[in-house]
Amino acid sequence: MERTFTMVKPDGVTRGLIGEVIGRFEAKGLKLIAIEMKTFTEADAAIFYAEHLGKGFYQSLVDLITAGPVVGMIWEGPNAVKLVRTLIGATNPQEAAPGSIRGDFGLELPANIVHASDAPSSAERERAAFFGQTV
Repeated sequence: MERTFTMVKPDGVTRGLIGEVIGRFEAKGLKLIAIEMKTFTEADAAIFYAEHLGKGFYQSLVDLITAGPVVGMIWEGPNAVKLVRTLIGATNPQEAAPGSIRGDFGLELPANIVHASDAPSSAERERAAFFGQTV
């Protein structure tokens, strides 16, 4: 079984979409392993988005992720990374397919409701950045 990391971003939390996101993943058969709500500091965001440092969109990511509480989750299932990426849809909500989380609820970048790891290696790094070594 593969594990992946997802996070409902502040825009998704503010709009009350935590249950919708969880429900879609559970309905697909994924198993929720861990969940935690917290508010990112600038230091947390710098660690989480370190791979994007120096890119033009970096500061908008930091501004969004520190704007309010987020809900981080670890999901388990066969091909969990790819499955979750399909369920959430394209990064740009205006390009995301109807039926995907971003296609149904996203408005525009960077406020696209949810984050999901793009590979097993990034899932591990993001899990550690969010939860520490406890999970």
